[in-house]
Amino acid sequence: MLARKRLILGIALSLILILSGITAGLWYLFFHGLSPLSRLVLLGLGVLFAFFILIALLGLAGVVLIILRHRPLPFFERPVRILITRLLPLVMYLGRIFNVAKEKLERSFIEINNTLVRTRAVTVPPSRLLILAPHCLQYSGCPHKITVKVDNCRLCGRCQIKDLLLLARELGVQLAVVTGGTLARKRVAELRPKAVVAVACERDLTSGLQDVYPLPAVGILNDRPHGPCVDTRVDMERVRQAVLDFLGRPDPKGAL
Repeated sequence: MLARKRLILGIALSLILILSGITAGLWYLFFHGLSPLSRLVLLGLGVLFAFFILIALLGLAGVVLIILRHRPLPFFERPVRILITRLLPLVMYLGRIFNVAKEKLERSFIEINNTLVRTRAVTVPPSRLLILAPHCLQYSGCPHKITVKVDNCRLCGRCQIKDLLLLARELGVQLAVVTGGTLARKRVAELRPKAVVAVACERDLTSGLQDVYPLPAVGILNDRPHGPCVDTRVDMERVRQAVLDFLGRPDPKGAL
């Protein structure tokens, strides 16, 4: 887990160092015999880059300190938000340039997000907690459409939609099954939960968690024994524990 967090944080630091080098180059050119107009343009770019670097460094420092101290730090809230929603897409791109597998980067981000959420110790009433699941968890041969109404599930047990539905009913939380990121964002906007437990693949979790941040959302990766987007599985114990954490229930087995 720690190695996963270090991966994306290390690449973020590399990106900041690259931007710092570019900024230093702009300032060097500013003081070496350019025309007034060119110097003005370079000055503006230098100031913009310097501001961005400062915010990125504060965000990176905030993430590291929050993880180490296991509690939120209000001073770093805005820089961390900018880091999560603005800088990390650039980090993902830079990582691919360095031949780092995209899924490794996405898993690293998901681990960091989940850790940040856990440090906030958010508790919500059951009616304001949403379990968001992908339609690929449903048995591919099932004729019943559950993305519009999950209660259409017949609880046959051929897939884990039954387990999720029974868990939602047991604990009184909301459950939605969606076909992709656009519908997931729409459901979040419609249901207006105060916390989300999201199940999906690396790509959808990464984009979704960034889209809803700072809404507390824990991401749980699905398993794909038959390949992507068909008859996937999820660790129900992890889902249950994430739900119980948000409900403020005791955790008999420790953290995720």
